[in-house]
Amino acid sequence: MEKMDLNEFKQSLQETHPPKYVDIYLESLWYEGKGNWKKAHDLVDDLPGPDAARVHAYLHRVEGDQANADYWYRRAGTTRPSGTQEEEWEQLVTQYLK
Repeated sequence: MEKMDLNEFKQSLQETHPPKYVDIYLESLWYEGKGNWKKAHDLVDDLPGPDAARVHAYLHRVEGDQANADYWYRRAGTTRPSGTQEEEWEQLVTQYLK
């Protein structure tokens, strides 16, 4: 199977289901990209590890709960990025597509 790039992932947002064979983090980011924050959050809410914490942090940033977001950024071993939420989404998608 060929790897998907950021533009292909963005194009997949026109579909009704996430691309096949993406990991749970990309699936979560796909649902958030579609505007389904709850589904995105439900996918990573109970997952362990820094990757889940990183996506979880981003989702709480989108939600507007900065204190909770900062907690999850710390859990992920990082800090809230200074760029826009859109830039962060693209960075995360690109990271997990690799």
